[in-house]
Amino acid sequence: MAAKGKWAQGIQPRHFNWVIQDQLAICERPGGFGQNHRKVRRQEEIIWIREQGFDFVISVSSAPNNLHSYDELGVRWRHWPFPHAEDLPQYLQRSYTDLRLLLSENKKLMFHQDELSDRLVGFLAGYLVWNEMVPEPPRAIALTEHITGRQIGADGRQLVGEAARLVELR
Repeated sequence: MAAKGKWAQGIQPRHFNWVIQDQLAICERPGGFGQNHRKVRRQEEIIWIREQGFDFVISVSSAPNNLHSYDELGVRWRHWPFPHAEDLPQYLQRSYTDLRLLLSENKKLMFHQDELSDRLVGFLAGYLVWNEMVPEPPRAIALTEHITGRQIGADGRQLVGEAARLVELR
């Protein structure tokens, strides 16, 4: 049997980072976003996701752009779009509960938004706080900044703060 060629394995999505090694990753939306979006790149990146054995891609983008592409290439997905600010506590509680369940079932997950945004990075830093893996918000922020190589701004820090409030309410 002939070995698969390099391109049959796809290409790693831009800004790919493991938040929890071999379990939970983040990246830019496959194919890019806006004017930089390329269909061929999207296909190659989704092939890479499939070949790496991810169980689900979870999009937190507000619009369901190109989610059908996952179906076409045999990758399961979920859409958890960020809500308006007033719905944020309920959204985080529900999303973090679902995320913890998926991880407890040893699912390999990749989250994306259109770009690797403050909100996406803050959402995952907040999960580390909410799940008490890194209970101190400043440490969770510093850790995710180190992992992603980017500073978390006000929007991301707000999510981490909200996650910490949810922990206090338990």
